[in-house]
Amino acid sequence: MKLNEIRDNAGARKNRMRVGRGIGSGKGKTSGRGVKGQTSRTGVAIKGFEGGQMPLHRRLPKRGFTNIFAKDYAVANLGKVQQAIESGKLDASQPITGEILVAAGVAQNSRDGVRLLGKGALTTKASFVVAGASASAIAAVEALGGTVTVTVPPKAEKSEAAE
Repeated sequence: MKLNEIRDNAGARKNRMRVGRGIGSGKGKTSGRGVKGQTSRTGVAIKGFEGGQMPLHRRLPKRGFTNIFAKDYAVANLGKVQQAIESGKLDASQPITGEILVAAGVAQNSRDGVRLLGKGALTTKASFVVAGASASAIAAVEALGGTVTVTVPPKAEKSEAAE
């Protein structure tokens, strides 16, 4: 086989239908759009229209909401951190911050910092300075003699006296 002998499989590419080119073409006169009416004309976009009946997307009730104050944390699992330490991308002797985790490719960049999660196993003693950490991640790091410093304070519980 040579480069000049390479061809598509038979039927892999289909020519576009040329509409409005006479009745012998099979798509002449009205070009497959039927006769008269709104959809026979150009510029029609009636996606959810149901012929005057209330459309489905308006019949169904609205549910839930989007919290505009929700924190956007990137996640870093302990297993990925351990892989980065073993490959030399992270130095366990220095404090590991969220910026260092992003630079090493362990976590994606985010607005509100990095949250340490306990998935995977950490076998190297290390100290972390992150925006958040799960209880299992803190327990796993402290079991090896490391420390986890959380920079963002946890949300205050609503007190019953305020009501």
